[in-house]
Amino acid sequence: MGIPVGIDVRDDGVDPAALDRAFAHLHAVDAAFSPYRSGSDVARIAAGTLAPADASPQVRAVLRRCTRLRRATGGWFDVRATGRLDPSGFVKGWAVDGAVAILAAAGARNLCVHAGGDVRVAGSRAPGLPWRIGVQHPLERDRVAAVLAAGDGLAVATSGAYERGEHIVDPHTRRPPRGVLSVTVAGPDLATADAYATAAFAMGADGPAWTATLRGYEALTILEGGRVLSTRGMDVLRADG
Repeated sequence: MGIPVGIDVRDDGVDPAALDRAFAHLHAVDAAFSPYRSGSDVARIAAGTLAPADASPQVRAVLRRCTRLRRATGGWFDVRATGRLDPSGFVKGWAVDGAVAILAAAGARNLCVHAGGDVRVAGSRAPGLPWRIGVQHPLERDRVAAVLAAGDGLAVATSGAYERGEHIVDPHTRRPPRGVLSVTVAGPDLATADAYATAAFAMGADGPAWTATLRGYEALTILEGGRVLSTRGMDVLRADG
């Protein structure tokens, strides 16, 4: 996946082999989906050496879900927005969701898995204490822009240009969006939150109006100039407000 991944399990008695399986899953996802690995299914589809119908069942299922999300976002989430197949805006969250499922199957009930700007938690960090998720400040690396008190099962995804440069583009113009620094989306499914955050960031300054219409997902947008706009539900989640 090309990014650091951290797993924090707070339960006693969880089989350590479950951690190995979770990391093996993440490595397998990278091997299949990375657009930068010449042997991955995604890279081979992009190069025209593998037909999408001949890809692995897992890759085909993910691409079908990305197609549904493209429709749901009015075309703003588009795995071909740059002109080349790259489903990273969905796959990173999807991979973390899978790692959480592996750990949960092994008996983990209180955990946090994070990969870059994507975080998924379960249970609590200690009895009676919710997980606290910091939203990276897009301009000042040693600061957080907000802190969320995360309840059981919350997923949080952030999209922006501060980590990987201008890798998200407006799929209609194929140019980086203007007027926005970062978008954070929180909800029950990290893969969907990841795609929604990518779509909203691609919309630029129009993103906050769109995220306000989402059902089951909340958003916090930082615009150029530092103005912060958040949905009502996100205000409830914030532990720093």
